[in-house]
Parts: sequence; C-alpha cells; structure tokens
Amino acid sequence: MQSLPKTLADDVAKNLVMVAKLIDEDPEGAYGYSRVALRLASRVAAVREAAGFAAYANQKYSEALAEFRAARRMTGNIDLWPVMADCERGLGRPEKALDMAGAPEVHKLDKAGQVEMRLVAAGARRDMGQLDAAIVTLQSPELASNSVQPWTARLRYAYADALLAAGREGEAREWFAKAVEADKDGSTDASDRLAEMDGVEFVDALDENESEGDGDLKSGREEQKDGLGDGQGASAASAEDSSEDRDSDVRDS
Repeated sequence: MQSLPKTLADDVAKNLVMVAKLIDEDPEGAYGYSRVALRLASRVAAVREAAGFAAYANQKYSEALAEFRAARRMTGNIDLWPVMADCERGLGRPEKALDMAGAPEVHKLDKAGQVEMRLVAAGARRDMGQLDAAIVTLQSPELASNSVQPWTARLRYAYADALLAAGREGEAREWFAKAVEADKDGSTDASDRLAEMDGVEFVDALDENESEGDGDLKSGREEQKDGLGDGQGASAASAEDSSEDRDSDVRDS
C-alpha cells in the first residue's frame, strides 16, 4: 500500500485489520469491511486477497476465485493455489480442483501449501463419491510423521473423517484420537467426534436449567391456585395465563 496517499493507506489498513479480526467469528462483518477496502484500493494485491478470503468465508466462491486470481496476477504468488482449487470445489467443479492438484504450480508450494493442496484434492475425491481414493490421497509422509506441525491436526482429522465415511470406524477412531493429540488450540472438533464415537451424549446445560426453572414456576403456580377460594379462581387463572404468556414471550425472544 506504499503507492497510496498516507490518509487513504491508513483507511485501507483499518478496514483490512477489521477483516482479519472478524473473519472467523463474524464472516459477514468481515465481508463488509473487505468491500470498503476494495472500493478504496482495488489495485492493491493485499486488498484483493483479503476480499477473496472474506468472500470465501461467506461461501461466495465465484467472487472469491475472481479476487484470488486478481491477487495472483498482481504478485505472481502461488500461495493461493490451494484455496483457488477449493473455490472450484465450492462451485461444484471437483474435477477442476483435481486438475489444479496435479498442475506444475503445486511443486512450487511450500510444505504447508502442499498439505493444503492434498486436503483439497481429497475433498474433491469425496465430492465425486471416490471415498477410497480420498483416503489414499491423504496418505503421505506428513500424515505418517510423529512430529506435530501447524497442519498436523487438520490432516489427521481429514483422514479420520474419510475413514469414517468409508465405514472403517476402528481406524477412524484411532485417527480422531491422533488428531486430538495434535490439536492443541482446538482448531478442529476432533474431541467431540471421538466422544460421539464412544457413545458420549452432550447435554446443553443452559437448556436443562431453563427447563428446570419452568418446572419450578409451574409447580409454584399450581400450589398457589390450590390455596385460593372459589371467588379468586378466575383471577388466578387469568394471572396464570398472563404469566404463561410472559414465559412464552421470554422463550420466543
């Protein structure tokens, strides 16, 4: 952004910071900021790339692909190749994603990029119903390695998920457990998947507490109504109806 006037560069930078801050928790908000940055500086590669990731996070794959292609033309950087291939998957073109996985550009990627490309290719195989091929695609030295790298948890998770889809539950459980070991920051839900396979049921504590609270309220109202005389019965019923309406409004809100 060095080519931009300082004030404009500052405005663009602020919007890009917000894109990065919101993209995981609020993709729509991130997308909005990316559009502002794009309007201010569409000829800046970093802006096009950020706009691409914001669109990708919102499943706007055609738009994301266009932005990634623009960023690549501007920089010649090959790092976006895997996510571009995944956009092709999102557009319902897994064959195109597989073509990209076999392209010469893949050999120019660093190790992380090559692992990402392998994940995309396996996903494309699954899109096409080729479950065994997806499993084979993920089998690699990176998967077999005992060392934990930034991509290890996701790679093991994808392998476990592919095994499970193919009906190989015993192996899937083993690899979900390995994914948990590598997933120190909770980037996957491997622990939940493992628990589900072991028959653990999750209960929403908040919902349970609300149900108990509703039961206590109803019990209290029944006791109150039983203690009223005949002359007070109508007003008690009216109060009960009003209370139940309020309970309904609270739940609906």
